[in-house]
Amino acid sequence: MTQNKCRHSNILPIGTCCFCNSSAPEKLLDICFNYINRNLMSICEYFGYSGYLKLKNGISLPVEMCERLLNIRSNSLCSIDSNFINIFKDTKNTRLKRVRLRKSKIMDHDLEVLLAHQLIELEISHSRDLTHNCIQHIHKYGSSLYSLTIGEGTDIFPALIYGDLGQWNQNYIFLAPNLRRFSLQSCQDLPASFYALLLNPMTNLTHLDLSNCTDLGTLNYTEHLVNLRSLVLYNVSSIAILVPSICKLKNLTHLDLSQSREEHRKFPNSTVILTALVESLPHLTSLDISGTNLAGTGVAETDSARGSDIPGLISRVNNPFHFLGLYETSHDASLRHDIPAKLIAGNANEEQILIAALAYLDRTEMLQKVLNELFHFFRFDTCRYIGQALNVVLESMNRHLHERHIQISGSATLFYIVKGTDRELHDAVHVKRRIITTLLNGMSIHRNDETMMRNGCLTLCQFKIPIDVLFEYERLVDVLLYSVHGMTAESFVQRIGIYLLNSLACQVDGHQKVRLGELGAVNKMIWLISERLERRYCDDVLEVAWSTMWNVTDETPSNCRKFLESNGMEYFLSCLERFPDREELLRNMMGLLGNVAEVRELRHYLITTEYLSVFSDLLDSRCDGIEVSYNAAGVIAHIASDGPEVWTVQEPSRKEVLRKLVLAIDRWDLNSQRNINYRSFEPILYLVKVYHTPECQHWAVWALANLTKVYPDKYCHLVEKEGGPALLHDLIRDPIPPMPVKHLAAIVIENCAKYKDQDWQQELDG
Repeated sequence: MTQNKCRHSNILPIGTCCFCNSSAPEKLLDICFNYINRNLMSICEYFGYSGYLKLKNGISLPVEMCERLLNIRSNSLCSIDSNFINIFKDTKNTRLKRVRLRKSKIMDHDLEVLLAHQLIELEISHSRDLTHNCIQHIHKYGSSLYSLTIGEGTDIFPALIYGDLGQWNQNYIFLAPNLRRFSLQSCQDLPASFYALLLNPMTNLTHLDLSNCTDLGTLNYTEHLVNLRSLVLYNVSSIAILVPSICKLKNLTHLDLSQSREEHRKFPNSTVILTALVESLPHLTSLDISGTNLAGTGVAETDSARGSDIPGLISRVNNPFHFLGLYETSHDASLRHDIPAKLIAGNANEEQILIAALAYLDRTEMLQKVLNELFHFFRFDTCRYIGQALNVVLESMNRHLHERHIQISGSATLFYIVKGTDRELHDAVHVKRRIITTLLNGMSIHRNDETMMRNGCLTLCQFKIPIDVLFEYERLVDVLLYSVHGMTAESFVQRIGIYLLNSLACQVDGHQKVRLGELGAVNKMIWLISERLERRYCDDVLEVAWSTMWNVTDETPSNCRKFLESNGMEYFLSCLERFPDREELLRNMMGLLGNVAEVRELRHYLITTEYLSVFSDLLDSRCDGIEVSYNAAGVIAHIASDGPEVWTVQEPSRKEVLRKLVLAIDRWDLNSQRNINYRSFEPILYLVKVYHTPECQHWAVWALANLTKVYPDKYCHLVEKEGGPALLHDLIRDPIPPMPVKHLAAIVIENCAKYKDQDWQQELDG
C-alpha cells in the first residue's frame, strides 16, 4: 500500500479509485466479454448429445481471454457448472493458468478439466458438490501449482479420509512440491495429525492460511516450514498454546491472530504473549491482533513502557510495523495515540475503517461490522475518501452476494455515497454502471428482503431514470415488477417500486415499452388494481398503477391488447364506480383508454352501450381541469373516425354523442395548461384527415392549437416535423369542415410560423 495524489483517496493507488478516469469510454474488451458471458452461443456450440458446450470450430482463446471469461462469469450471476467448464476441456484451443471460483456448481470431473491446464493458481470456495475424490486430481496435477486455496463451503476432507489416518501408508495426503501458498479454511473437527500429514510435503511454503480451522494442536508440525513468510490463524481457537511454535518461525513477515468471535478474544497474560511474539519474530512487518485483548489495557505496566500505548509493542517503537490490525481490540487500542505502525486497521477514524475493510474483504463476519461503521460515517460525518469507500463497498457486495447483512449495509452506504456525489457521478459512466449493476445483483438475490429492496430502490432513485439504467433495463424491470407484486401490500417497497416502474414506462421508446409488456407490467398492474378494488382502498399506488399502464400502452398496440385481454375495461368500470371522486385516478384511466382507442383493430372492444355511455357522460366532467373531458373526447373521436357503420349500438346515439363532443370542446379554454405528453402527433393528424366526421377534426385541431400555443417550444417543431401544416392548409381549403374547425387550424399554422420566425431570429442573433 502506498500513498498517492488522488483527491478521492489517500489509501490505495490511484488505479483503485472509482472516480479516476471515470469519464473515459468503456473498454471495447469489457463490452465484448460481458456480451460473450451473457451469450455463450456466440463462441460456443453444443457437443454431441451431452448438452455440454464447446468452442466453435476455428476459435482458439489465449490464456488471458480464457481467464478473463472465467473471472467475469464467476463475478456475475451466471452459473459456473459442468456445461460451462466443458469449454475448457479442449486444452489445445483454451489455456488457463489462474482459476478462482466462488459459489460454483462444479463436480470432481470439472476440477480435473481445470487442473489439466497445469494451473499455477487455484482457488475454490463454496463449491459444495466437490468430494474427496477430487484430491486425486490435485495430486495428479499438483506439480504445477504454486498457490492453492480450499475455502469455506468446500469440504473435500470428509471423515472417510481423516477418520483413520493409519490407512495412509504414505506420508502425505496429496503432493504439490512447488506449492508456495496454501490456504485451508473452515475445516472443522480435524485432528492435529491430519494437518501434520497434509503439510508434511509442503516444504517450500511461504504463505499458510488456516483460518477458522479447529483442533490444530500445538502447531509444532510447521517447524519444517523454514521459508514461511506469512501465517494466518484468523478465528483459530486456543492460540495461546500455539505461541511457542509460532515463535520458532523466524522468517515470518506477516502474522494474523485476529478474532471475530467473543469466545476466542481473551488471551491469558496478553502482554507477555504479544511481547514474546514480537521479540521472537524480528522480520515481522505486518501484525493483526484485531478482536483480541493482546493490545492490553493501554495503561503502562512497567516503568520502561514508554513510547507506545500498547505495552507488548514497546520493542517496535523505533521500528514501526507497516500494517497493524487493531479493529475491535479490547480497551479500544485503535484509539490510542502512540501506535508503532504506518497503516492501522481500526475503529478510530475513516482511514482506519477503510484500511480494515480492505484487510477483511474476504471475512464476512468482520466485514459486516466494518461496513456498518462505514455507513455511520457517511450518514453522520463528512467523508474524505469517497472514491476509496465506494470501491470498498462495491467490492464487498460483489464478493459476498449471498450475505444478506453485507448487501444491506453496503446498499445503505451506497445511498449516501450516490446522494452526496451527484456532481461527480454526472460524467462517471463506469462508476454509475458499476453501482447499478451491483445493486441489481444484490436485489435480484435478496428480492424477498424488504430492507435490501428498500435500500436498492432508494439508491436507484438518485440516478437519472431511464438514461442511467438503460444498459440494465430488463433486469431492473424484473426486480421492480417483483417489488410491486411480491412484496407486502402497501409497503414502502411496493410504493417506491411502482413509482420507479412508472418512470421507466414514461420515458422509454416503443421497443422498450413492448418489452415491458412482455415482462408482465400490464398483468402486474391489473393485479394491483384488483387487490385494491377487493379491499375498496384507493391510494397513490392504485393511481400510479393506472398511470403506468397509461404510459406502457402509449403507441404500443400489443400492450393495449394485453390490457383488454386482462379484463382491463371491467376494472375501469369498477374503479369509476367505487372511487368516482378521485380526479387523478380518473385522468389516468381515461389517458390509458385514449391509447387503446388509437389502435384501430381494438376500437370495436369499446363500442358497447355501457362504455359509450360512460365516455359520453365524462365529456361533461370538470375533473382535473379539462383532462378527463379531453381524454373522453379523444376516445370518442377515434371511435367515430371509423364511420357510422361501426357504431353498432342504438344508445347512446352517434349523433347525440358527437353533439356533446362539440359542446365540450367549445367549453374548453384554449390556454389550458396540460398534464399530458405527446411523443408523436400521428394519431391526432390522422383525425385531421377524417372529413366524413368533422367532429373528429374539431377535437384534433383544438388539441394542436392548445399544445402549440401553450407549449410552442415542445410541440411546434413536432407539428412541422410530421407534416401538420400541409394537412391543415388542405383542411382550410376544403368546403366540408365548419368555420370553427378552420379557425382552429389557422391558429395552429400561425403558432408554428411564429415559432419558426422566432427560432430563425435566435439563430441570427446567436
